[in-house]
Amino acid sequence: MAEDRHGRSAAAWTAVVILLVASFLMCLAVVVTSWPLAIAGVVLALVGVIAGKLLAMAGLGRAKPDESSRTTAIR
Repeated sequence: MAEDRHGRSAAAWTAVVILLVASFLMCLAVVVTSWPLAIAGVVLALVGVIAGKLLAMAGLGRAKPDESSRTTAIR
């Protein structure tokens, strides 16, 4: 479990920060009843998902584990 680096990459952090800002905008839109703010939050959420995926595809995501190093032994 020590080698598990889930979420520790530039792609993951970028996506999370953008999605947090998007969720804040959508929550604020509910409080002040603003449709343009809600739409901006939804669009920003889509941008966050796309940015995270593109950064991961560009090599800034977590490296895939090598299948040959996995063991099937019961611990």
